[in-house]
Amino acid sequence: MKRITRLVPVLFLSLLCSCIKAEPEPVSSEAVVEREEVSFPLITKPLDRTNSLYLTSYAPVLESVRTAVVSVTSESIVLSYRSGGQDDPREEMLRRFFGIPQQGGDTSEPEERRVPNGLGSGVIISSDGYVLTNNHVVVDESGETADTIMVQLADESEYDAKVIGRDPRTDIALLKIETDNLPFVAMADSENIAVGDIVFAIGNPLGVGQTTTMGIVSATGRNKLRLLGAGSYEDFIQTDAAINRGNSGGALVDAEGRLIGINSAIISPVGANIGIGFAIPSRIARTIAEELVANGEIRRGFLGVSIRNLDEDLAEAFDLDSIDGVLVENIQEGMPADTAGIRRGDIITHVDGEKVSDVDELRFQVAGILPGTSVPITIVRDGDINSVDVTLTSLDKPSVVGGDPLNEELLEGISLSPNNSDRQKEWKLDTSEGVVVTGVDARSPFNKKLAKGMVILEVNRVGVNSIRDIEEALAQGANSLYVDVVGRRGYVVLRVP
Repeated sequence: MKRITRLVPVLFLSLLCSCIKAEPEPVSSEAVVEREEVSFPLITKPLDRTNSLYLTSYAPVLESVRTAVVSVTSESIVLSYRSGGQDDPREEMLRRFFGIPQQGGDTSEPEERRVPNGLGSGVIISSDGYVLTNNHVVVDESGETADTIMVQLADESEYDAKVIGRDPRTDIALLKIETDNLPFVAMADSENIAVGDIVFAIGNPLGVGQTTTMGIVSATGRNKLRLLGAGSYEDFIQTDAAINRGNSGGALVDAEGRLIGINSAIISPVGANIGIGFAIPSRIARTIAEELVANGEIRRGFLGVSIRNLDEDLAEAFDLDSIDGVLVENIQEGMPADTAGIRRGDIITHVDGEKVSDVDELRFQVAGILPGTSVPITIVRDGDINSVDVTLTSLDKPSVVGGDPLNEELLEGISLSPNNSDRQKEWKLDTSEGVVVTGVDARSPFNKKLAKGMVILEVNRVGVNSIRDIEEALAQGANSLYVDVVGRRGYVVLRVP
């Protein structure tokens, strides 16, 4: 009994603890939330690896293309001056023309030597030897055509190449080698490509030999990269197919082995491929090539206006409903826009019926129209929409409207161009006057008197602003030229036979 008596308190406490533990715990608020049943789609059908339509290799497609991609090398003849001191090229230029004494010794007679310009690629586009490549592959550091250009075919045979023509503004050059029955790449219309299409880049990267890389079309219509410099026209295909130095001028082909672009540039902080490469569309390259064969140069329309893009503030200030179109800020006197009645403050919205969204689009549209063509241009002025017919002149020879082109090379081995806004940006000129010397051949009889970047302001005391002005002012014998050389002005004498 004593044992039972002693156990009662213990049992009571045990029962009490059991009751406390048995009390239900508080229910979480999350537990009472109703869950929505979700079923994400899942394709359970396995990949059909037996279907012969699925490609395991592109070798048969690329075999004929690879034989039509070539290597291009170029060399230039350079005149070097021995000097006792290390001179700044600008000082050498001033010394030559204005007699500034040399520091550190006398300059000897120039020596002629050959300098390699580098290695690139090219694409044969016809069986009789026309080859597309980049302009920068066939020029020297100063932008002049190389003196010798060599094309090496896939079978390692080599041919001297002739430059049919080149276009720095699109970075296209057309070469010709004298042979026939060559393999060539057929061109497809680059307007039909789409982001995601499989593409192949073929060329000679870093001089290791012909190489093929694969990727996709990453983007189209890249036109604001400024990769080609001031005054250029860009409309690149972007691809992640590996492109490196030496690929320039090579082929970008689609999955059927058709040429859709000419590889031209990359963007890379390290100078090598990081998957952002650019090719010139085949439609542009083909147009340039045909024009170079037909005329030896590219003829582009010129309007004669200074323009800027619209923004929200400008649109509001000019009472416009959108920022589409471009604002005319200045008119060049006597140029097509001025003659047609376009005025400062007008908004250009369409060219030949095609909408204009920004400055780059207007430049591209006008440049694609031949000089001498009359084209309707839609403008907005004081809220009214008007259409004016404008007869375009030539971008490089703006004094010519629908007539015979002036001879750009009046002096043997010397290329000239009227000074305009594009030239000022391209050559970093301090003046908007005169005519710019844009090229001097090393073998020209005038190469000691004229230099690239020089601006001719007067000929025989007559102001000149066009090539025609120079043509009319030059005379046989000694001619006095008042020139601007890197900001310094003075006279040079040019003797014309």
